[in-house]
Amino acid sequence: MTDEVRIVPRAQRDGLGEGPHWSARAHALYWVDIIGQRLNRLSLADDTIAHWDMAEPIGWAIEREAAPGLVVGLQSGFHLLELDQTPCRLTLLKALETDRPMNRMNDAKADPRGRIWAGTMPMDMSGPTGGFYRFDPNLSVARVDDGYHIPNGPAISPDCAWLLHTDSALRTIYRLPVHDDGSLGPRTDFIQFEPHWGHPDGMTFDIEGGLWVAHWGAGCVSRFDEQGRRERWIDLPASQITSCTFAGVGLDRMFVTSAADGIDEQHGGALFEVDPGCTGLPTCTFGG
Repeated sequence: MTDEVRIVPRAQRDGLGEGPHWSARAHALYWVDIIGQRLNRLSLADDTIAHWDMAEPIGWAIEREAAPGLVVGLQSGFHLLELDQTPCRLTLLKALETDRPMNRMNDAKADPRGRIWAGTMPMDMSGPTGGFYRFDPNLSVARVDDGYHIPNGPAISPDCAWLLHTDSALRTIYRLPVHDDGSLGPRTDFIQFEPHWGHPDGMTFDIEGGLWVAHWGAGCVSRFDEQGRRERWIDLPASQITSCTFAGVGLDRMFVTSAADGIDEQHGGALFEVDPGCTGLPTCTFGG
């Protein structure tokens, strides 16, 4: 299936674009370049783009619920990032995986209770040393799952009953029940990607419960229904598609990130906008 695709104009491409996050407060889209160690921001008011360089690989950025600044996932842990300072100011909130120095943050999402769910992975993708963590508003951290090669795309179902998470290397999207105290039930396979689908990467739900998944290696985003059946997809002019999110006042605009690392493609690493034909859920923020 083919839909109109807009390539957001800008001067550079992302080595590994990831983590798109819509901020209604700033009327802007944040996303990161993990390899480029950069946070990007697109203003939807005038299409201007700003960026901030980081001293470490940055996996994601999530807005705070009732306070200025962003929580960002750097290789060393969870940090508060204050962009209104010159230069921008980073404050370590909680170190992570000091016992796994070759790991880094890769992807994360906040839930309606203000908690952040974040995965880690080995920098060299050498084995299943990645973990999955819950970062609570009181700044405590709990390891809730383990043994990931490339954890990706946390997504919370509209009824908040399920957390979906992937191991991209295994082409598997898992589903885990979420309990009120933040603990997780058993991890079960939900969607197994067929070889020609590439690898599942970042994910997000729409308001009807459809799951949108970025396809690394297959150049598209797909919508899966509540039973995990692929019902439609949108082709994109780049192969390494990494994540997607809904944005805009009506949450009816979808932005899609991609990666240029290791490929020679005209639009690899571009930021795309597509018309998903549906609306998304309000963006969840960190409660701390």
